[in-house]
Amino acid sequence: VQLVESGGGLVQPGGSLRLSCAASGFIFSRYYMSWYRQAPGKERELVARISSAGGRTTYADFVKGRFTISRDNAKNTVYLQMNSLKPEDTAVYYCYAVATVAGSGWWGQGTQVTVSS
Repeated sequence: VQLVESGGGLVQPGGSLRLSCAASGFIFSRYYMSWYRQAPGKERELVARISSAGGRTTYADFVKGRFTISRDNAKNTVYLQMNSLKPEDTAVYYCYAVATVAGSGWWGQGTQVTVSS
């Protein structure tokens, strides 16, 4: 199993980034996909989750209205569109795949997002 995130970088406050997570080694279309983040000195936290077919999404309150999760099952890829970025969004963002919401899954290696002027 591989989950490879990309798209992170340095962006100014108010800017946008689009993260991608390319998956392989499992039946992507059968798995919930999530984005988590971890800032220095803080615990890893859920940012957004999308159901296997993409019909249901869940967002943390701190990103509602700013971030959008989506997936392309034909490309085995999940995305996170991040708009109106704030300095407090600075973190390593991780992709996570799990068959059921309460189960144990797989993590990507993470991609750094830094929001700073």
